[in-house]
Amino acid sequence: MDREVLKAQRVGVLMGGRSSERDISFKSGKAVIQGLKRRGYNVTAIDVDPDLAIKLKRKHIGAAFIALHGRWGEDGSVQGLLEIMGIPYTGSGVLGSAMAMDKVVMKMMFESMGIPSPAYTQAEDGGTVHFPLPFVVKPANEGSTIGISIVKKQKEVMAAIKKARMFDKKVMIEKYIEGDEITVGIVNGEALPVVQVKPSSGFYDFEAKYTKGMTEYIVPAKIDKTIAKKAGDIAMEVYKAFELTGCVRIDMLVDDDLPKVIDINTSPGMTETSLVPKAWESLGRTFDELVEAILMEASLKI
Repeated sequence: MDREVLKAQRVGVLMGGRSSERDISFKSGKAVIQGLKRRGYNVTAIDVDPDLAIKLKRKHIGAAFIALHGRWGEDGSVQGLLEIMGIPYTGSGVLGSAMAMDKVVMKMMFESMGIPSPAYTQAEDGGTVHFPLPFVVKPANEGSTIGISIVKKQKEVMAAIKKARMFDKKVMIEKYIEGDEITVGIVNGEALPVVQVKPSSGFYDFEAKYTKGMTEYIVPAKIDKTIAKKAGDIAMEVYKAFELTGCVRIDMLVDDDLPKVIDINTSPGMTETSLVPKAWESLGRTFDELVEAILMEASLKI
C-alpha cells in the first residue's frame, strides 16, 4: 500500500487473542505500535476476542497489522475475517497461514515438494508408537515450543503424548536431531541473514525463547557458507511453495550439513529477543523500518 494512503488511515494492531501465546503477542504488539507511531502512523491496539469484527468497524480500521501468535492468529482464522470485511492486512493469506500452522499438513507439503525435513509420524489414539528413539513430541497446532517434549526413553512416550494433547488433539512425532539450530527470516520476499540459536540449557524452549540472556543469538550464523546459502535457498523455496507473503520465519536444524525445516512462523515475534528483528538490524536497518516495511505490504489476498 502507498505510504501516504496508510498514514491517512487508522492502522489496527491485532494482538492478544485466545492462544497460549497471548502474553507474547501483547509484547510484540506493543513494540509494533511504538515503532509505527515513531514513523508517523495513526495506530490503535486491538485485543482480539469474539467481538473483533465489531471493534474493527467501530474503530474505522483501514489496515490491520497482525501481531498475533498461534491459533486464531496464524492459522487463517483472522485472515479470513479480514478478507470478508475487506480490510487489508499484513502477512500471509488464509491458505498459506493454515497450511503452515498445522505441522502435519506442513510435513505433507514438504514431502510432496521435496523440501528437507526430519522424519515424522502422527500419534494415533491410544496406540503404541512405532518410531525410533529419540524423538520430539509436538502439538500439531501450537507455537513457541508449547507442549513439546523430547523423548529419549520408551517409558516417557505416553506422558509426552498426554502433555501434547493438553494443547491439541492432533499430535506429531518427529525425529530428534542434535544439530545446529538456525532460522531464516524473510521480509517481503527478501531472505535475511541466517541466525544461529544457542540456548544455554541446550533446548530452545519457551523460557529460552523469551527470557533475556538465556539464549545466544549469532548473526550471521557461524556455520559453513555453503550450509548458510542452502538454508536461505530452502527458506525461499518454502516461502514460494506455501504462497506466503510479508514477514515469515523458517526454523531449521542442520543434520549432516543439510538444513532441515522444522517449523514455519507466518507471524514471527517482534519482542526484544525475537529473531527476525535481530536479522533485520544486522543489515544496519532499524526496527521501525522493519515494521513499516511489513505494513507497506498489507493487502487482501483473495
